[in-house]
Amino acid sequence: MPNTPPLFRKVDCIRMPVADLDAGFAFYRDALGHELNWRTATAAGLRMPGSDAEIVIHTEDGAPEVDLLVDSVESATQRFVESGGRVVDGPFDIAIGKCAVVTDPWGNMLVMLDMSKGKLVTDADGNVTGNEPRSPQ
Repeated sequence: MPNTPPLFRKVDCIRMPVADLDAGFAFYRDALGHELNWRTATAAGLRMPGSDAEIVIHTEDGAPEVDLLVDSVESATQRFVESGGRVVDGPFDIAIGKCAVVTDPWGNMLVMLDMSKGKLVTDADGNVTGNEPRSPQ
């Protein structure tokens, strides 16, 4: 058994497309009880108790997806490809850092992201106002 460190650190979020944010809030926040972490004009992060993973509702195109946190998307992408995976898209910039979409050797799509720009900072109403600087590791 090789002594290889794990590539994926944790599940960062589950992204769910919704028709509009108000409808998403009515279901995920009001009916299911998930509290708001942050919001922008097209997306919102909702708390999942017992975890720092989020449900992210968004009005952008796309299917539901699970986003996996890595230390560095660029390094993770290189390691993923060297291990037999394939890059579908990226790496590209996102609000908190970098992101890449990859597939494993069996065609399973995975989304990897890092927090190289830092966590989102919000005002009292949950509106995103910027990023918290990333602490050195």
